[in-house]
Amino acid sequence: MRYLPKSPADREEMLAAIGVDSIDDLFATIPAEYQLTRDLNIPRQHSESEIIERFREFAENNATGYASFLGAGVYRHYKPVIIDSLVLRGEFLTSYTPYQPEISQGTLQAMFEFQTMICELTGMEIANASMYDGSTGAAEAMMMAVRVTGRDRAVIARTVHPEYREVIATYAQHQEIPSTEVGYGPDGRVDMAALDAAITSETACVMIQSPNFFGTIEDVAAIAEMAHARGALLIVSIAEAVSLGVVKPPAEADIVSMEAQSFGVALSFGGPYCGVIACKEKFLRQMPGRIVGETKDMDGKRGYVLTLSTREQHIRREKATSNICTNQALVAMMVTIFLTVYGKQGLRELAEHNLAKAVYLKGALGADAKVLFDSAPRFHEFVLETPSGAAETNEALLAQKIIGGLPLEKWYPELGPNASLWCATEITTRKQMDAAADALRAVVPAELAKA
Repeated sequence: MRYLPKSPADREEMLAAIGVDSIDDLFATIPAEYQLTRDLNIPRQHSESEIIERFREFAENNATGYASFLGAGVYRHYKPVIIDSLVLRGEFLTSYTPYQPEISQGTLQAMFEFQTMICELTGMEIANASMYDGSTGAAEAMMMAVRVTGRDRAVIARTVHPEYREVIATYAQHQEIPSTEVGYGPDGRVDMAALDAAITSETACVMIQSPNFFGTIEDVAAIAEMAHARGALLIVSIAEAVSLGVVKPPAEADIVSMEAQSFGVALSFGGPYCGVIACKEKFLRQMPGRIVGETKDMDGKRGYVLTLSTREQHIRREKATSNICTNQALVAMMVTIFLTVYGKQGLRELAEHNLAKAVYLKGALGADAKVLFDSAPRFHEFVLETPSGAAETNEALLAQKIIGGLPLEKWYPELGPNASLWCATEITTRKQMDAAADALRAVVPAELAKA
């Protein structure tokens, strides 16, 4: 909102209305020693045009012109300009929580379309109208499986995003859900023998991520068969939604938890993002979050309403299936517009573009470094082991305006200090990838010489 100044006449009229002679009279109850009687020591006032120009100067000091190869659950994809043009409309930006369908049909229809497209993408039968993000969605999926099965233990692949696992551990601690982590094999996929040994008659769910944190595609069908043989549910977490353009949907899963940030949501220093849970219809009543249903009004016209989830879901924690009381409606709207703009064929082409970029980058960097887990199928991320430490290599690359891969030693110390996770999307240009390869080739000998 713009600042609206008051004229001296306006001020006198306001003071007269409240029965005082001056503004100073309003502060008469404050002891004199605590009153500031001098002017503040601040720069002179600026005009609006001067303020805008000043912030333009600040913006020029930001990091611009850098090539980034970071991924790891937050992905740089092109955001069509139509998204902001639509979501900034007042009826969407300031819409009321849609408990009253008679005044919220636009918002409810958008949520319904969101749910429908998520089901088509994931191969599931029902989806909710979004969660906070992928990490809380994964934790909620675990608790949902506990309610469905009546069991109280979880088996989680170590290739699930480490920050997702941290959020899950927080939830599990207070829900008293013991969990077992299962490691990975030489191909970067979950260790199937260890997974089979970890699943017991008390296991409520097995959780994997595909593509997993290393970028490799898990064998969802084989893992589902293993889990179901012991009466456990399979949860598939998806951190990179664009992968569903070419990767087979995890239809064998019972619950899918997905982060939809890649679908038109800009990178914003940690959020807000857009999580979602989709599942088989038979588990519908245990699914947290809002669900929008289609119905008919008294005149037989199609309409949309919040369904199944009562207000207790949102305001009475002791009766709710979840303590998540809202959703990311505006961000989900961005996702809906993105998917509508791209369509089925467009999303497939986008995913193929990402896949091709990663193949090229892997080949370019692999000439001077070792690509780990290279025997398994993957999407657009891969683990690179450089001859010198990942942090030191990244520092040298940064001097060339190149943001290298994410060092992995913090979460996977067994990979050592030289391993990092690299990513290429449709925004990554061939020129940037060639420059990264040249820079890596130049800095590696220099770093080794220091050792």
